[in-house]
Parts: sequence; structure tokens; C-alpha cells
Amino acid sequence: MKKDEFYIEIGAIQQSKDHEMVCGDVFLSRKIKEENRIITVLSDGLGSGVKANVLATLTATMGLNFTIEHFPPEQTAKTILETLPVDQARKISYATFTIVDIDADGETHIVNFDNPAPIILRDGKMIKTDISRKSLAAKEDIARELTYSSFPARLGDRVILTSDGVTQSGIGTATYPFGWDVPEMGKWICRTLENEREISAPDLAGKITQRALANDIYTAKDDISCIVIYFRHPRKLLLCSGPPYHPEDDHRLAMTIESFGGQKVLSGGTTAEIVSRELGRPIEVSLESFSKDIPPISTMPGIDLVTEGVLTLGRVSAMLEAGVQLPVKGKDAASAMLNLLLNNDQIFLLAGTRINEAHQDPTLPVELEIRRNVVKKIKRLLEDKYLKEVALDFI
Repeated sequence: MKKDEFYIEIGAIQQSKDHEMVCGDVFLSRKIKEENRIITVLSDGLGSGVKANVLATLTATMGLNFTIEHFPPEQTAKTILETLPVDQARKISYATFTIVDIDADGETHIVNFDNPAPIILRDGKMIKTDISRKSLAAKEDIARELTYSSFPARLGDRVILTSDGVTQSGIGTATYPFGWDVPEMGKWICRTLENEREISAPDLAGKITQRALANDIYTAKDDISCIVIYFRHPRKLLLCSGPPYHPEDDHRLAMTIESFGGQKVLSGGTTAEIVSRELGRPIEVSLESFSKDIPPISTMPGIDLVTEGVLTLGRVSAMLEAGVQLPVKGKDAASAMLNLLLNNDQIFLLAGTRINEAHQDPTLPVELEIRRNVVKKIKRLLEDKYLKEVALDFI
């Protein structure tokens, strides 16, 4: 499968054990641009709370870094086992892990150590892959099994990782006396996909997590984590902010927006006026999006979102840096822009370079950065924290 045929969407939803403030499961994901690889790790710390979280963080970080450096799976596992302390009562190390390494061609490598078996779905059904097994032991640890497998992903495939808070949910109940095991969970997911074939990775992870919580009668007996990796067609968005440096390029900007095959966002009053003039489309202000801090949203036929410029982009940048998840709550322009950015995969930023003198006024608040710097920061955050594919051009 060629890289331009699919986008790798990753959704992670977690629920802490009841009465715990910190989740003892840790999820990490990193995109290695130079090699066109995406590495995802789920680690489950023994027990719950802060101690479990610290050890799971250590495990996930080591697993991620060793995989980035192409360490063999056995060496990675042994190093982690030798580093972690061992529970004296159960004679097992304090964390488990699953590592998924996906390259540019969709070749997917899965390494699993003591987490529930990953589920691989194709055409709405569970499929099996060839699995290699290796017995491992370190320190006082009893021998446990490392499994790893590889398969070429196809468009529409999904990989589902869970902690044992999912597979052991409902344990002791009449419905699931031995827990919601992998085969039963897989059947339930397949039934869900029959009705929602295009469901996103975050939404499916959320449904699985909520079902596991329901199995526990909405009182989580353990930390619950679900990660869904979905190979699908990319969703595209074009965000334009700022007028072109040369006024004669106004028409080219409008035609670029008109011909774009995806969702479209205009950020900036001057930008919107140029597009309105060149395409002959009216602009209307929506008072439903009123906010005391952010100017309201406007509407224009053929454009998905029209907002004010620097203030809105500055708020979007700050919210991305603080960390947000879908759906982003709020009716203001920044929340609307974030929902569009996070719901798309390939984002094209087009920044005009004509200077707006208002933004150079030294008496204005510090957060009013020059547009190009805000856009550069948004690009970096979307790439590093949210694994988006982002292109930035200036006009």
C-alpha cells in the first residue's frame, strides 16, 4: 500500500480506576518524519495510581526510544525487564507493553508483552496473523512470553490495543463471569462496525472504553485504556490567513481556495474580504458564536469556517499547546477551528505576507504575535503533538 493511499489515524481513550486521580496506563505515539514511521506504545503499570503511572511511563518511554533506534524486540523487552523492579509477591515486573511500528508502506510490526492480544480488523472482521513467541525472564521474574507479528496493512484496516482493564471488565458478573475477553470484545466491535463502517479511531476507542466501563457498572475496577489505529483515506483541510504580499495575487489566492478538494477555513477579515470580492460571495456574521475574548464566526458559501485572524489563531495555538481532544467544546471561533483541524489529517496552511500595521503596535498585548509566527507554531504543534501532516506556504 502506497503512503499516499492512506492516512494512519490514532485514537486513544483512557479511564482511571475508580477513586484514582492518575491513570496507571500510559500511551505514547511518535511520528519519525525522516523514516516515515509511526510508533505507538501502550504500557500498563502494575496496580493503579501514581506509582503505576510512573513505571508505565518509564516502560513506554524505553519501548518507544528503543523502537525508534531499531532495537530487536527481544533486546527491548529484556532491557525493560532488567530495569523495572519486580513485585515480590507475584514475582512479575511492574509494567507490560505493546509496541506498534508502522512504516511508510503500511508494513505493521506488533510486539506484545503481557497485554491483552491486539485485535486486527479487516473488512469488519477479525483476522489472524503469524505470531512468533519468545520466552523471557529477567532478575527474579518468572518466565513470560513475548509475541511479535508483522502484516502489510490495507486501506480500511484497524488495529486495536487494550489494557487488561478492558478485557477484565465485568469479571464476576452474570454476563461476563471471566471478564470481557478478546474474542467477545472482537465480536462486539465487529457488530459496531456493521452500523458505523467509517467510525473514526477516537470514536471507536471511546465506544470500547465506555462499554468496558458499563461492564463494570460504571465503577472502573482497573485503569481502562483503548487505542485504535485506523488506516483510511486522508481528510484534507486548507487554512488561509492573511492577504498576499502582492495585491495582484488576490485572484490566485481565491482560485486556490475555490479549487481545493477538502474543507476550507479563512482566518482574517482582509482575507475573507478578498475571497468574497474575487468569488462574488457574501459574508455574514453569526451572532451565535459570541465570545467576550474571540471575535464571532462569519459565514460564506463554499467555505466551512470564516474567523477573525491573529486573535483566533493565537487562541488556537495556546489550546493546542495545552492539549485538546475531540470533540472540542465551545461555540467560539477558536473551538470551531480546532474541531476542523483535529478532524482532518493533511492540513495545508497558506499564510499571506502583507503586513497588517495593527499587529505591529507595541501597545497591543504580547499575545498578538505576528501572523506568520503564530502559523509556524500551529504547524509545529499539529505535527509534533497531534501527528498531523502539515504543509506551510507563504504567499
